[in-house]
Amino acid sequence: MKNRRDRIKAKIRKKIKGTQERPRLVVFRSLNHIYAQLIDDVNYKTLLSVSTTYKDVSEKLKNVKSKTESSKVVGKIIAEKALSKNYSKVVFDRNGYLYHGRVKALADGAREGGLIF
Repeated sequence: MKNRRDRIKAKIRKKIKGTQERPRLVVFRSLNHIYAQLIDDVNYKTLLSVSTTYKDVSEKLKNVKSKTESSKVVGKIIAEKALSKNYSKVVFDRNGYLYHGRVKALADGAREGGLIF
């Protein structure tokens, strides 16, 4: 039997697909960290990835106090990297998580950074 998040995730993945022109922005959150990836589902490639565990990101997070604030910073960083590689429009995949808290903060940070979804 699948757990609740896996069932929700399967429903979401039926509806959305990432392409080369409009990749899928996937969010994964663990207890302490958050990860974001841009994925091209047509060619089965990961185009970009950003995480709070990366060295260059963790240096920017030294004075950030909460996990929600760090999620927003990760969203802004992935937006900067995506725009530098000419990806301005994405499809947002919340990966079975509720659109609330850290997931919402990452999405808001990506929108502030210039991504359209």
